Amino acid sequence: MGYGDEMVHELEETINNADVDLVVIGTPIDLARLLRVNKPSQRVRYELQEIGQPTLAEIIKKKIR
Repeated sequence: MGYGDEMVHELEETINNADVDLVVIGTPIDLARLLRVNKPSQRVRYELQEIGQPTLAEIIKKKIR
């Protein structure tokens, strides 16, 4: 999934106008390479462990049918 120029600009504006102490970046790509953020930021990684039904894959398959 890519980010278009307009989406990047809008995200950058949203982050820069937010009243926050820290921006947590939890995307698969390093947004700091695309954005000029005027706040401290920290990139984090995560793993998803599915518990129960329906699974994420099942939900997605149902939506795209």
